[in-house]
Amino acid sequence: MEEIQIITPEELKSKLEQGEKLELVDVREDEEVAEGMIPGAKHIRMGDIPANLDYFDKDKEYIFICRSSRRSENVCYYLQEQGYKVRNMIGGMMNWPGEIKETR
Repeated sequence: MEEIQIITPEELKSKLEQGEKLELVDVREDEEVAEGMIPGAKHIRMGDIPANLDYFDKDKEYIFICRSSRRSENVCYYLQEQGYKVRNMIGGMMNWPGEIKETR
């Protein structure tokens, strides 16, 4: 199985601050996301990823985010097997140093 590419929360924050256009997908549950998300992230619950494959474009890279990076890693393995370019934010939202957007 091919290794999953990673990005640290600090690297991601830096890229966003530099204005890079990134495809962020938060795979946490609704109640977790209600506490806040990284601005610009799209919310697709982990269990809903298979039903939303038409959202993803094989020419783009997607960065997946969850609470601790375990679920997002599973999503990355799944999508990578389907031929998508993926990256996992290690440490998840527990280690996110940047601002969050309230979603309530």
